[in-house]
Amino acid sequence: MPEMQLLGMTPAELREVAAEAGLRPFAADQIARRIYKLRATSIDEMTELPLAARQSLAKKYTVGRSAPKAEARSKDGTVKYLFEGAGGMDVEAVYIPDRDRATLCVSSQAGCRMGCKFCMTGRQGLHGSLSASAILNQILSIPESETLTNIVFMGMGEPMDNLTAVIRALEVLTSKWGMAMSPRRITVSTVGVNPAGVARLIKDTQVHIALSLHSPYAAQRGELMPAERAWSGSEALKFIASADDFSRQRRLSVEYIMWDGVNSDMRAAAALGRLLKGLHCRVNLIRFHAIPGSDLKPCPVQRMEEFRDRLNDMGITATIRASRGEDIMAACGMLAGSQ
Repeated sequence: MPEMQLLGMTPAELREVAAEAGLRPFAADQIARRIYKLRATSIDEMTELPLAARQSLAKKYTVGRSAPKAEARSKDGTVKYLFEGAGGMDVEAVYIPDRDRATLCVSSQAGCRMGCKFCMTGRQGLHGSLSASAILNQILSIPESETLTNIVFMGMGEPMDNLTAVIRALEVLTSKWGMAMSPRRITVSTVGVNPAGVARLIKDTQVHIALSLHSPYAAQRGELMPAERAWSGSEALKFIASADDFSRQRRLSVEYIMWDGVNSDMRAAAALGRLLKGLHCRVNLIRFHAIPGSDLKPCPVQRMEEFRDRLNDMGITATIRASRGEDIMAACGMLAGSQ
């Protein structure tokens, strides 16, 4: 069986593939068009190529597309798809329709080694990182693929912990020879590990950045998110904010899950406002979704609204993110894949 996948390859790499099959260099553009524009699922569909060349390619390569293994549909229209992952664990991608927007939340790893106490994925440990092909397959192989308007790397895994594959996938998504998607429609989320990786993401792409902060206090954040001990949230925030002009087209978001009695009082709102003062960013307040084995509790909606209003009064743009897919375990922090 062929083991090498064409999905995720660049034109330069596809020229080498074409040469192996005795094809001229321009055939690489034909292959790329079939994979990324016309969304071919097999080499047989590449009818621009001679039959002998297709047969030669099929001995060594496959496109790399595979349909979801299962799906779950929420009463709110959200759909969770299960894909083959890595290291014996499958991964999940979540489709979220919302009026004129259609967002897909994709995974970059099977499991995660960040160990955040409020996240089901993080509590499972890392089983393996996905290839660029496996990341792109989530986007291309759902039934709603051609209606997508936005992509968020907020599923299973820490994107900075699998940066080479993530950047390769972003290159395919945004390049003219690839899927030609605007980078303004893509957001990559991180807990703030790996300063060199974050710098590379900012330098090599134009996608939006989201920092998972969740507490303005270093000690409290360290209890919730072990990554704080390697690179503090405040340092990561300042580093990201200073690395690009987020006041223009690119956006910096701060993700802030709210827990009752933990990080949701007005003192925390004031501390967060001071931390973000002068930065061009916006805050997404996120309702916590209870997970098994955790004593953390969701914050009342009224408290979230008061917290939001306090930040807005301090000149910080803050909104409450709508909760989607909780009934199918597809909401923020609930993705667990399967083993």
